[in-house]
Amino acid sequence: MDKVLKNILLVAVVAAMATGCCNKEIDKKQNNMEQQLTQEWDKVFPQSNMVDHRKVTFRNRYGITLAADMYTPKKYEGKLAAIAVSGPFGAVKEQSSGLYAQHMAERGFVALAFDPSYTGESGGEPRRTASPDINTEDFLAAVDFLSVQDNVDPERIGIIGICGFGGMAVNAAALDPRIKATVASTMYDMSKIASEGYFGSTDNAAARQEQRKALAKARTEIARTGDYGRQGGVVDPLPDDAPWFVKDYHAYYKCPRGYHERSGNSTDGWNLIGTQSFMNQPLLAWAAEIETPVLLVHGEKAHSRYFSEYAFEKMTGVNPQGKSTVVGNKEIMIIPGATHVDLYDDVAGVIPYDKIEEFFRSNLK
Repeated sequence: MDKVLKNILLVAVVAAMATGCCNKEIDKKQNNMEQQLTQEWDKVFPQSNMVDHRKVTFRNRYGITLAADMYTPKKYEGKLAAIAVSGPFGAVKEQSSGLYAQHMAERGFVALAFDPSYTGESGGEPRRTASPDINTEDFLAAVDFLSVQDNVDPERIGIIGICGFGGMAVNAAALDPRIKATVASTMYDMSKIASEGYFGSTDNAAARQEQRKALAKARTEIARTGDYGRQGGVVDPLPDDAPWFVKDYHAYYKCPRGYHERSGNSTDGWNLIGTQSFMNQPLLAWAAEIETPVLLVHGEKAHSRYFSEYAFEKMTGVNPQGKSTVVGNKEIMIIPGATHVDLYDDVAGVIPYDKIEEFFRSNLK
């Protein structure tokens, strides 16, 4: 055998052996992490007797181990369609994403509610950091995980993104054709708000430059002290003159209704530079090229409704002007009278679970 070929084969064998050892170590670490996850029921919603629940972990392509709750119907036959769920931005899987996942499992889907990188029970340092790339990758890694489960049909996988993870879900759908259907509920486009402010209030070069300077100053101070600091948690106590949407957030995150000790929104927010990269990385840049079905759900009275309307127009070229609208396989559903937080839980009773179920059943078949 040619000497060069022998050397190539030898390197390949050594690499394979090393990879095998590495994978065994990764599996061991993930198993240990699963054992360390909170096993008792600590969600902000009651446990369903129609669903089996267990903790699982999986890794994204950055090597970060993500923690998740897997919800499975107690009674089923064959392989099922599956849905990965995450959000809101700054929340944890014990809040809205877990609630949505449990409801979907009650309706016959395998549903996976996961903590994004750097938050909740998932890995990643420093804590309370977000990234348009890494958090989009988190959805793709969830699809990886679901694709190889014995009870899941890998050709029937969808995703749900809530609030800021609605934008990440749309971005994931534009990137990965394995995602056959996408729901974005009460969506935020975090890149749009980072670069433009609410309703375009800071959408000018001078304002963006001032923000860049403030972030640069913060980075220097962090380098000097090693302290990432915190900002952006929901204000508490609530000032009398707080905007109504801040009161809406407070009613969920800071009250027994939705408070959770691992949630940044319930506690002390993000690290000071944790969302910096959203300024220069528009999430919806390729939304018009999504071929698979997308359903956007938003409240009529939500301060954030314009994000879903913007996303719908990006995908279809049509401005829905506050009305439920269908263009091809893209749909926006406006819930009459609903606020942003009304779509976080079942208190107002307006989350359209029947519609979401019908959407996935029609498109994951």
